[in-house]
Amino acid sequence: MVRFKSNHHDFPEVEMNALLRLVPGLHQLSLGIVNVFLLEHDSSLVLIDTGVAGSEDVILNAVRTLGHTPTDVHHIIVTHFHPDHSGSLAALKVVTGARVYMHPLDAVLVQEGRWRERPMTAAPGLEAIFERVVAAPQSFPHTAQVDEHLTPGETLPFAGGLTVVAAPGHSAGQVALWWPKHGGVLFAADAMGNTQGLHDPILFEDLELGRATQRALAALEFEVATFGHGDAIRQGAAQLIRQHWG
Repeated sequence: MVRFKSNHHDFPEVEMNALLRLVPGLHQLSLGIVNVFLLEHDSSLVLIDTGVAGSEDVILNAVRTLGHTPTDVHHIIVTHFHPDHSGSLAALKVVTGARVYMHPLDAVLVQEGRWRERPMTAAPGLEAIFERVVAAPQSFPHTAQVDEHLTPGETLPFAGGLTVVAAPGHSAGQVALWWPKHGGVLFAADAMGNTQGLHDPILFEDLELGRATQRALAALEFEVATFGHGDAIRQGAAQLIRQHWG
């Protein structure tokens, strides 16, 4: 088991390819240290994030495990441009034919391949992990076309209604999502993580914006919270997040 050390956290590498039903209709797929999510609604699927480049086969196998075909994925929402979230977008768009949704500030970077466009700094206390990630060899994904721009505050007309929530700080165009089912489900993206406890993302583009986002998400009403990195909180999530950032 590989562990990444810092002054405050010890992040283990999590089991890959684990498909977990969080609530009826919502499944989390672990791709190592990053998660993607599959939402079932009627006969179609919504995919939230796409993992690193080369994750498409694992994601499509999960789709089949749920009894669907790749073309049942009608919508792909990418929460932000970082390659661990947008890496397999190009390949999945070709195979599924899905419409792709992103905030315009991050969509342009994915469409033009500008993966190192913005300066990033380590979150307080997570400098060791940040340096390790930055120094690691990286394979950047293929560029991909985004079909629709997300507007914070809008409710998307599929999957029972997903509300787009502005979540800048980690990335200028990051969005979170709020799903009204099961007492409310927050898709927090990388505004925060939950690896052996709640924590900051390892990096920020703008720390103060990131803190404002954490407080804003903590003010929402939800029972379940999911994260790009770490375990979902399946009960009493809003209260726990408020205790940490509220």
